[in-house]
Amino acid sequence: MASGDDGYDVIVVGCGIAGLSAAVSAQQAGARVALLERAPREERGGNTRYTESFWRMRSHDEVSEDFWDRFAENAGGHPDPAVIADSAKPYDAWPRLLRGLGFVDPELVSTLAENAGPTLRWLSGFGVAFDFLPNYFITESTTRMAPAGGGLALVEALAAHAESVPDRIAIHYETTARRLSLDEAGRVNGIEASDAAGNRRLRLNARAVVLASGGFEGNPEMLSRYLGPQSQFIRPVARGGYYNRGEGIRMALEVGAAPCGDYGSFHAQPVDPRSGRHEPVVLNYTYGILVNREGKRFTDEAPATVDATYEATSRRIMAQTEGIAFAVTDARLDDVPNWRKAVRTDQPPVEAETPAALAEALGVDGAGLAGTLAAYNAACPAEDGFAPLAPDGLETAGLEPRKSNWARPVDRPPYRAWPIIAANCFTFGGLKIDPAAQVLDADGEAIPGLYAAGETAGLYYRTYTGSTSVMRGAVFGRIAGRDAATRRNLR
Repeated sequence: MASGDDGYDVIVVGCGIAGLSAAVSAQQAGARVALLERAPREERGGNTRYTESFWRMRSHDEVSEDFWDRFAENAGGHPDPAVIADSAKPYDAWPRLLRGLGFVDPELVSTLAENAGPTLRWLSGFGVAFDFLPNYFITESTTRMAPAGGGLALVEALAAHAESVPDRIAIHYETTARRLSLDEAGRVNGIEASDAAGNRRLRLNARAVVLASGGFEGNPEMLSRYLGPQSQFIRPVARGGYYNRGEGIRMALEVGAAPCGDYGSFHAQPVDPRSGRHEPVVLNYTYGILVNREGKRFTDEAPATVDATYEATSRRIMAQTEGIAFAVTDARLDDVPNWRKAVRTDQPPVEAETPAALAEALGVDGAGLAGTLAAYNAACPAEDGFAPLAPDGLETAGLEPRKSNWARPVDRPPYRAWPIIAANCFTFGGLKIDPAAQVLDADGEAIPGLYAAGETAGLYYRTYTGSTSVMRGAVFGRIAGRDAATRRNLR
């Protein structure tokens, strides 16, 4: 076995916001760090590199007013109240059963909320400015901030700092972590990896390892295993997701880590499959109808604001024939102010003067689309109360499925349509961690020397609490790096 440098205190796997935050905070706390990144330098940063990185905050120091409510609503499932009741106790008094349980841990949500502001301020210290910046939602349900320059600005700022201290942070590009190594007492003491130079069993030793290598949206085997056969119709929302192949999760499970988060689900976004851009969202469908290959509607297109409902809609699209749907609109779309900001694809809509011609151009069943449009148009109310920038209660009558808002006829040429598939922003299934970002085993005990942050740590169930992913990566990455550095006796 090839032997690596034994002088590291902390090894961090992954160079997105979670990994960079962990590496830099560990270095600031006095550790010597090895940072492993599967991608080449020019593509470093994982999903963070490609996101606009909105944070669910109302100011630089406070999370949004709906923060706790949304996490509670999105907890998923029907947890046993007799078990969950123990979560009201101080964390140190939780029974082992609860500590190792896969659920939305209120201690983690509180830690995230309490540390969001300080972490944002910490990132600002590297020259990144946060503000209330424009986004692609026409209608919104919460407050959001973002760094100027998006996630790429965060990656470049933290990476620049790491590169400025090469004696304290050694970055290993095109290097993939393969498995954890343990000492005789069961403590994590390093990583076995492979690199582009052909070293298949490169050994790096350290007193602690932080897994921040993303989820498994780039691994078709894991997607099929956990999400089912329809996963063949989804793809990562951006290039960074292809590098996330689940090794961090797998290697931790192999040494006894407890799973957490919804392994059967993912953060879904509606995108145009024709586009090669990152995050080519199509979010104007609320002002028209969604139909499948059969030309049939299959969901309420507008149950509430689009930012709060697009994920559930995207999953319903995934369940359709070939995992695809079509947003069908007409000339009335131009009544919606600035609707184009909600369409980030670089491909033009499919246009036609008649429903029959549109169906042919889309490859949709013509009779099905004609019948769907006739039934939908007949069910639409008078348009007097149309209010495009807020839910207006204009709902269909006697139609299944109904449309709850912005229900206006689609009968005025030209007809315009966009194909839509569900894109995979990131998977939800990961590892159970405690508020110090230590990975826990199935008995709720910390695995010595092992930490996780970002997508590798499971938190979300069923529905993603929007604009919290980069925040989560930064907060728990920073916590993990600092704790890994200070909990041990460093050189």
